[in-house]
Amino acid sequence: MQRKATARLSDVARAAGVSLSTASRALADPQVVREDTRAAVCAAAERLGYVPHGAARALASRRSMTIGAVVPTLDNPIFARSTQALQRSLADAGYTLLLGSHDYNPSTELAVVRALVARGVDGLVLVGTDHSPEVYALIVQSGIPFELTWSIDATGPHYAVGFSNRLAAVQVAQYVCQAGHQHIAMLSGFMAHNDRARDRVAGVREACAAAGRVLPGSAIIETAFSIAAARSATRQLLSAAQVPSAILCGNDILAIGVLLECAAQGVSVPKQLSVVGFDDIEMAAEMAPALTTLHVPTAQIGQRAAERLVARLQGESVARTEAVPVRLIVRESSAAPAVVRAK
Repeated sequence: MQRKATARLSDVARAAGVSLSTASRALADPQVVREDTRAAVCAAAERLGYVPHGAARALASRRSMTIGAVVPTLDNPIFARSTQALQRSLADAGYTLLLGSHDYNPSTELAVVRALVARGVDGLVLVGTDHSPEVYALIVQSGIPFELTWSIDATGPHYAVGFSNRLAAVQVAQYVCQAGHQHIAMLSGFMAHNDRARDRVAGVREACAAAGRVLPGSAIIETAFSIAAARSATRQLLSAAQVPSAILCGNDILAIGVLLECAAQGVSVPKQLSVVGFDDIEMAAEMAPALTTLHVPTAQIGQRAAERLVARLQGESVARTEAVPVRLIVRESSAAPAVVRAK
């Protein structure tokens, strides 16, 4: 079977009744041609099945029309939702998203960033502020713009959209302290190479200290971001000499693990133990009891990262940092302490 000849730009120009240069501008830079001309060229391109040659277009415009994003993991629903919003906003602006993950491994992250830079991406989106000097040096040397997400550093030199994880955690811990809890514990993700986890622990410590609560090292458990790991950590806390009346969690996945282990052990939530999460994933409101958590506008973070990066690529000015609003959502899994659980 003879393969059908691939449509060329000259074919599109001929079908639309315009010059080759006009057809090129209509597809690559549509704002510089009249609307009726653009519509005629696009209709001809669709009818002929014309696909622009990416390498040639990149060479001519010095743009690949691709953006690279590197996330810690694809397992966590907060990153999935944020990345979906990022991809949708970039697509609306004519960009394609290239995605990589590093599982909190600095060496892997460096390799992924190097690969994306080598592919000629026009910009990068990273999660958090905690990246190796080699990653920052590589991006700066490449000269491409980048946006940090999920964290903001008001004193840092980098463009970022997110929120203060420390202040957000302070808000969560203040709520629990004001409810009257004296014995508080925390489940955190591993803090190495994760500024969000470190800042959330720091915020809880800060708020507890200000309220006169003692938070010993044994009351903070670092673990993997998984339900199974959270259940194991919960068993450890519930068998401790001092059983906490409230467990604060570094994200909702950990909090859901706590709720499941409490149900398995017959621990009443919130009568015997209050549980608070962080992020407000969709499942949080559907749990029984529904999970008290800190709401983070995950989709907004992805959307604004895309919009800010595209604006910068177009020569527009944006604020160095942009804070998104977070708020505590009080549901059924938390209350004032009522019963001290006997061992």
